[in-house]
Amino acid sequence: MKKIIITGALLISSFIFAQNVEPKFEVVDKMVKATYYHDNGQVKQEGFYLDGKLHGKWVSYNDKGVKETIGEYDKGDKVGKWFFWNANQLSEVDFSNSRIVEVKKWSSESLVKN
Repeated sequence: MKKIIITGALLISSFIFAQNVEPKFEVVDKMVKATYYHDNGQVKQEGFYLDGKLHGKWVSYNDKGVKETIGEYDKGDKVGKWFFWNANQLSEVDFSNSRIVEVKKWSSESLVKN
């Protein structure tokens, strides 16, 4: 009986405490590719570092693996078009030197139908 209680307690405690998934870093073309994870093991963010600064394409996902954000960095500065998705809307934000230049928003109701 003690074995059953101990085994049950161990199983329950393993579900109560969140899984802490360590980030993964690897060298790719003189940059460091970083992958960060949600507690459930799904990828949270992935992108690159150059000389310790965010650089190149970065993508963020929710805990179900659905893409939420995609954008570019240039040595730590947000640049170009960034896209932010949520349930019913897509936002396009243009950046220059980490400053917002323009914002466009689309909702599912505004889609053109043939």
